[in-house]
Amino acid sequence: MDVYRVGELAADAHGLVHVPIMGQSLCAGFPSPADDFLEGALELPRWLAPNPPATFAWNIAGDSMRGAGIFDRDLAIVDRSLKAGHGSVVVAAIDGEMSIKRLIVDGNVTRLSFDNPDLPAFAVQELTDGEIWGVVRFSIRWHIARAGLVR
Repeated sequence: MDVYRVGELAADAHGLVHVPIMGQSLCAGFPSPADDFLEGALELPRWLAPNPPATFAWNIAGDSMRGAGIFDRDLAIVDRSLKAGHGSVVVAAIDGEMSIKRLIVDGNVTRLSFDNPDLPAFAVQELTDGEIWGVVRFSIRWHIARAGLVR
Protein backbone atom coordinates (compact mmCIF):
# COMPACT_ATOMS: atom_id res chain seq x y z
CA MET A 1 0.00 0.00 0.00
CA ASP A 2 1.36 3.42 -0.92
CA VAL A 3 1.77 6.03 1.81
CA TYR A 4 0.68 9.58 1.02
CA ARG A 5 0.86 12.86 2.87
CA VAL A 6 -2.38 14.84 3.26
CA GLY A 7 -1.36 17.43 0.67
CA GLU A 8 -0.75 14.71 -1.94
CA LEU A 9 -4.31 13.39 -1.87
CA ALA A 10 -6.42 16.08 -3.46
CA ALA A 11 -10.19 15.89 -3.45
CA ASP A 12 -11.82 15.01 -6.76
CA ALA A 13 -13.69 17.57 -8.90
CA HIS A 14 -16.69 17.29 -6.55
CA GLY A 15 -14.60 17.83 -3.39
CA LEU A 16 -14.81 14.15 -2.40
CA VAL A 17 -12.09 11.95 -0.94
CA HIS A 18 -12.06 8.15 -0.87
CA VAL A 19 -11.92 6.48 2.55
CA PRO A 20 -11.20 2.73 2.63
CA ILE A 21 -13.84 0.52 4.23
CA MET A 22 -12.22 -2.19 6.30
CA GLY A 23 -13.39 -5.70 5.41
CA GLN A 24 -13.91 -6.85 8.97
CA SER A 25 -16.48 -5.53 11.38
CA LEU A 26 -15.30 -3.69 14.47
CA CYS A 27 -16.35 -5.59 17.52
CA ALA A 28 -18.51 -3.45 19.80
CA GLY A 29 -18.13 -5.95 22.59
CA PHE A 30 -15.39 -8.47 23.09
CA PRO A 31 -12.91 -8.83 20.21
CA SER A 32 -13.62 -11.36 17.49
CA PRO A 33 -11.37 -12.89 14.83
CA ALA A 34 -10.10 -10.37 12.28
CA ASP A 35 -9.81 -10.36 8.51
CA ASP A 36 -7.06 -8.16 7.08
CA PHE A 37 -8.50 -6.80 3.86
CA LEU A 38 -10.32 -3.79 2.49
CA GLU A 39 -13.93 -4.06 1.39
CA GLY A 40 -14.06 -0.98 -0.85
CA ALA A 41 -14.09 2.78 -0.45
CA LEU A 42 -16.54 5.37 0.79
CA GLU A 43 -16.65 8.81 -0.82
CA LEU A 44 -16.82 11.58 1.78
CA PRO A 45 -16.50 15.36 1.55
CA ARG A 46 -12.96 16.45 2.39
CA TRP A 47 -14.22 18.39 5.43
CA LEU A 48 -15.47 15.12 6.97
CA ALA A 49 -12.17 13.34 6.32
CA PRO A 50 -9.50 16.05 6.57
CA ASN A 51 -6.69 13.48 6.63
CA PRO A 52 -7.69 10.82 4.04
CA PRO A 53 -4.51 8.70 4.27
CA ALA A 54 -5.18 8.19 8.00
CA THR A 55 -8.96 7.72 7.73
CA PHE A 56 -10.78 4.39 7.55
CA ALA A 57 -14.41 3.27 7.74
CA TRP A 58 -15.35 0.27 9.88
CA ASN A 59 -18.64 -1.59 10.12
CA ILE A 60 -19.79 -2.05 13.72
CA ALA A 61 -20.93 -5.43 15.07
CA GLY A 62 -22.64 -5.43 18.47
CA ASP A 63 -24.22 -2.83 20.73
CA SER A 64 -21.80 -2.38 23.61
CA MET A 65 -21.24 1.25 22.54
CA ARG A 66 -24.91 2.23 22.58
CA GLY A 67 -24.22 4.86 25.27
CA ALA A 68 -22.05 6.63 22.69
CA GLY A 69 -24.85 6.38 20.13
CA ILE A 70 -23.03 3.68 18.15
CA PHE A 71 -25.10 0.61 17.36
CA ASP A 72 -24.85 -2.70 15.54
CA ARG A 73 -24.46 -2.20 11.75
CA ASP A 74 -23.43 1.48 12.05
CA LEU A 75 -20.37 2.67 10.18
CA ALA A 76 -17.58 4.28 12.24
CA ILE A 77 -15.18 6.71 10.56
CA VAL A 78 -11.81 6.36 12.31
CA ASP A 79 -8.91 8.80 12.05
CA ARG A 80 -5.50 7.40 12.97
CA SER A 81 -3.91 10.88 13.06
CA LEU A 82 -6.01 12.10 16.01
CA LYS A 83 -4.61 11.88 19.54
CA ALA A 84 -6.90 9.97 21.88
CA GLY A 85 -7.74 11.60 25.18
CA HIS A 86 -10.00 10.96 28.14
CA GLY A 87 -13.51 10.23 26.88
CA SER A 88 -12.51 9.55 23.27
CA VAL A 89 -14.21 6.70 21.45
CA VAL A 90 -11.30 4.69 20.06
CA VAL A 91 -10.48 1.67 17.99
CA ALA A 92 -8.08 -0.48 19.95
CA ALA A 93 -6.08 -3.53 18.98
CA ILE A 94 -6.69 -5.79 21.97
CA ASP A 95 -4.53 -8.91 21.95
CA GLY A 96 -4.33 -8.50 18.16
CA GLU A 97 -8.09 -8.09 17.62
CA MET A 98 -9.75 -4.79 16.64
CA SER A 99 -12.47 -3.43 18.93
CA ILE A 100 -14.23 -0.12 19.62
CA LYS A 101 -14.21 1.24 23.18
CA ARG A 102 -14.33 4.45 25.25
CA LEU A 103 -10.92 5.58 26.59
CA ILE A 104 -11.05 6.50 30.28
CA VAL A 105 -8.02 8.13 31.92
CA ASP A 106 -8.23 8.37 35.71
CA GLY A 107 -4.95 9.58 37.17
CA ASN A 108 -2.31 7.02 36.24
CA VAL A 109 -4.85 4.38 35.25
CA THR A 110 -6.01 4.09 31.65
CA ARG A 111 -9.04 1.91 30.93
CA LEU A 112 -10.93 0.86 27.85
CA SER A 113 -14.62 0.81 28.59
CA PHE A 114 -17.78 -0.39 26.95
CA ASP A 115 -20.32 2.41 26.72
CA ASN A 116 -22.93 0.10 28.15
CA PRO A 117 -23.44 -0.07 31.94
CA ASP A 118 -24.05 -3.82 31.76
CA LEU A 119 -20.44 -4.49 30.66
CA PRO A 120 -17.20 -3.99 32.67
CA ALA A 121 -14.31 -1.63 31.98
CA PHE A 122 -10.81 -3.06 32.07
CA ALA A 123 -7.42 -1.46 32.59
CA VAL A 124 -5.16 -1.25 29.55
CA GLN A 125 -2.34 -2.68 31.69
CA GLU A 126 -4.44 -5.84 32.17
CA LEU A 127 -4.19 -6.60 28.46
CA THR A 128 -1.53 -8.92 27.16
CA ASP A 129 -1.13 -6.67 24.14
CA GLY A 130 -3.20 -3.47 23.76
CA GLU A 131 -2.77 -0.43 21.54
CA ILE A 132 -4.95 2.53 20.58
CA TRP A 133 -5.23 2.26 16.79
CA GLY A 134 -7.33 5.34 16.01
CA VAL A 135 -10.03 7.74 17.19
CA VAL A 136 -13.63 7.59 16.00
CA ARG A 137 -14.32 10.92 14.30
CA PHE A 138 -18.03 10.17 13.70
CA SER A 139 -20.42 7.36 12.90
CA ILE A 140 -23.08 6.85 10.25
CA ARG A 141 -26.42 5.20 11.00
CA TRP A 142 -29.13 4.07 8.63
CA HIS A 143 -32.56 5.42 9.58
CA ILE A 144 -34.50 3.38 7.04
CA ALA A 145 -34.85 -0.37 6.85
CA ARG A 146 -31.86 -1.73 4.95
CA ALA A 147 -34.11 -4.19 3.16
CA GLY A 148 -35.68 -1.17 1.46
CA LEU A 149 -32.30 -0.35 -0.10
CA VAL A 150 -32.07 -3.57 -2.11
CA ARG A 151 -32.93 -2.96 -5.76
